[in-house]
Amino acid sequence: MGALKNITVAAGLLAVAGIGETVYFYNRTMKRGNAKTERTTKMSGTDWAKYFPLMEERKVFVMEQPHRDVYITSFDGLKLHATYFPALHTENDDATCIKKAVICFHGYTGEGLSNHIAIADYFLKQGYAMLLPDARAHGESEGEYIGFGCLDRKDALSWIQWLIQESGEDIQILLHGTSMGGATVLMTSGLELPDNVKGIISDCGFTSPKEVFTHVLNTMYHLPAFPAIQGADFLNKKLAGYGMDECNAKREVQKATVPILFIHGSADTFVPCSMCHEIYENCQSPKRKLIIEDAAHAESYYKDMETYENSLTEFAKECLA
Repeated sequence: MGALKNITVAAGLLAVAGIGETVYFYNRTMKRGNAKTERTTKMSGTDWAKYFPLMEERKVFVMEQPHRDVYITSFDGLKLHATYFPALHTENDDATCIKKAVICFHGYTGEGLSNHIAIADYFLKQGYAMLLPDARAHGESEGEYIGFGCLDRKDALSWIQWLIQESGEDIQILLHGTSMGGATVLMTSGLELPDNVKGIISDCGFTSPKEVFTHVLNTMYHLPAFPAIQGADFLNKKLAGYGMDECNAKREVQKATVPILFIHGSADTFVPCSMCHEIYENCQSPKRKLIIEDAAHAESYYKDMETYENSLTEFAKECLA
């Protein structure tokens, strides 16, 4: 009886410890305010300091261009914010020019405008209008729980509709996303999209919250995924309304019809490059893949800007009529 009692007590302590680990992990990862940019930046392994001069230089040009704040209401009643840049017009514009726009979705703990200040220089000079949303529970958008693409893809549909109403039925749209934003646009690919959406660019997108968190726990914290992931999945269904593997990019791209450009850094340890290959193999729509050698997480654009921009230009020529 003594041994049985000891086993029972030990099992109870493990259960309590498991609950504590789950709650700690969930609050630290899934809730607004607790998910810190500094921690995410450190975990990503990317040395952003060396790119700050470029960002500041490009910020001067970008912020001089006409732009404004816009707001919509999400499917579940949240006030969502974005920054909108109309397309720049030059003396060379004529009636044959394509009306084109890009919606850029940022990564975990990021913000729309600040995270895209460098690449905005490229898109604006290429004649795109730009819409830079703050994801739910980020920036100026409302929300307590982070959507990790699963909820954000529904918000993406709302932003697409806003852009069509703003720009007209003849607007041609690209979706671009990085990290969580990359997962968002891939998850969006499986939805019924307006014909205006002509192409999708995913930079270092992951398959699902469950799989990327499992990778992080195993490789960075050297901890087993059980019970934290299973517990977080249960909590998230109750609190945020979606499961951690409810929407998986590798399943969604099996339903995709829009062309997709996949971009990933070979040295990405936060979202492993293997996820890119896995999603690419499952993709059923026209597709391209660009692997930037030695680029860490979300570093591909900065690591090899010429190759990245050339790939965007070639992809856009194929997608935009």
